[in-house]
Amino acid sequence: MKAFFKQRLAAGSLLILLLIVMISALAPWLAPYDPLQSFTGLRLAPPGTPGHWLGVDNQGRDMLSRLIWGGRSALGASILPVIVAALLSLAFGMLAGYRDSAFSAFIMRITDMLFAFPMVLLAIGLSAVLGSGYLTVTITLICSVVPYLTRVVYSDTRAEVRKEYVEALHAQGASHSDILFRELLLNVATPLLVYTTSLLGGMVVFLAGLSFLGLGVQPPQADWGRMVGEGTQWMILGAPHIATLPACAIVVVSLAFNWLGDGLRDMLDPHRKGL
Repeated sequence: MKAFFKQRLAAGSLLILLLIVMISALAPWLAPYDPLQSFTGLRLAPPGTPGHWLGVDNQGRDMLSRLIWGGRSALGASILPVIVAALLSLAFGMLAGYRDSAFSAFIMRITDMLFAFPMVLLAIGLSAVLGSGYLTVTITLICSVVPYLTRVVYSDTRAEVRKEYVEALHAQGASHSDILFRELLLNVATPLLVYTTSLLGGMVVFLAGLSFLGLGVQPPQADWGRMVGEGTQWMILGAPHIATLPACAIVVVSLAFNWLGDGLRDMLDPHRKGL
């Protein structure tokens, strides 16, 4: 932890993310207005308008309230599927990498097949079958992330099982479950944690892109990606804050996750100088 907090970018990113998560979680109490409440007489009001610090959008809704509520969908719909994908990948990758078998080959071929599907094309196909919304977003993110994370876990597991300490455990008669869960799990989960944290930033941007295309969170629910999509046509009409404010929120969260991942990598790297 001392090594982590010596990195100002990583420590600052963690504080920023905790603050954004806390604000989003407390949206019903912190948002000054209902995100769907319309002030028709103040349409397109700029930031600094009395009673509306960040202005009002094209439908007269308070931008600050919609940003706070939009954080719930932007973070919840991206973080939870990635966590599920990480747990699935940890199980599949360790089982496939522990020993060569038909099951191992089957898992890796399924992973290779999923690599062939572009994420956006997969989202479009799922939305045609399931309709747009949270379910489509969740399945898309899980199917898109699992191949990458499984490859990471598989490669690390294959590298670990060739080391002398694993051979020594086999020679001592240790069971497969003891080797997997007591010895390999921590060594494999550490790089997975770092990679997953860095991947979260890209998933926030990807989710915003799906909402921008109309495949993600549906109106009237507040979502940063949809807010950007709704505000692009007003940028040249004198109301750029409608699109730029949620876009800035997406950039900040994405960069914070990337910097946090870099900090975790340096903290957990056993070959780092000074350890």
